[in-house]
Amino acid sequence: MKFIEAALPGCTIIEPAVFGDARGAFFEHWNAAKFAAAGIHASFAQANVSISSRGVLRGLHYQWPNPQGKLVQVLEGEVWDVAVDIRRGSPHFGRWTAAVLSAENRRQFWIPEGFAHGFVVLSERATFTYLCTALYDREADAGVRWNDGQLAIDWPVSDPLLSEKDAKTPFLADIPAERLPVYAP
Repeated sequence: MKFIEAALPGCTIIEPAVFGDARGAFFEHWNAAKFAAAGIHASFAQANVSISSRGVLRGLHYQWPNPQGKLVQVLEGEVWDVAVDIRRGSPHFGRWTAAVLSAENRRQFWIPEGFAHGFVVLSERATFTYLCTALYDREADAGVRWNDGQLAIDWPVSDPLLSEKDAKTPFLADIPAERLPVYAP
């Protein structure tokens, strides 16, 4: 496995070693010892899969309190995946980073607790999987508007398909401080 620090400290792109032959391919999706050696000390409580069509944008989601770290990967298709640092007091508050994840490149993306996360589907269809460090908590469920001008995320789509919930999430500046994660160096 190759661990690549993303442009936003704390976020990591993981490229697995893939072993393939005429029968197909094999690669490690998760190895606690290798991830810990790379500074990612995660224990997962929940695994999710979403299936979406081209142009669907999901996010930017987070939980507070009870934040979730997420290890995400695409099993079918291709997405443009985004993480945003929304931790109060962080020197990187409001900054974002992105990675193209696809079934072909097999990359994974680690999004630590305290970051908002979202993705948009670039292929006809995408099957997206994520391991979460905490269980989903409806009361802690929150989001930041995908097209918040303060964040200036360079999404590769101009008119995505959104859920009603995602279309109405607040801009970062409108979220009360107590509803944002706290930076802990």
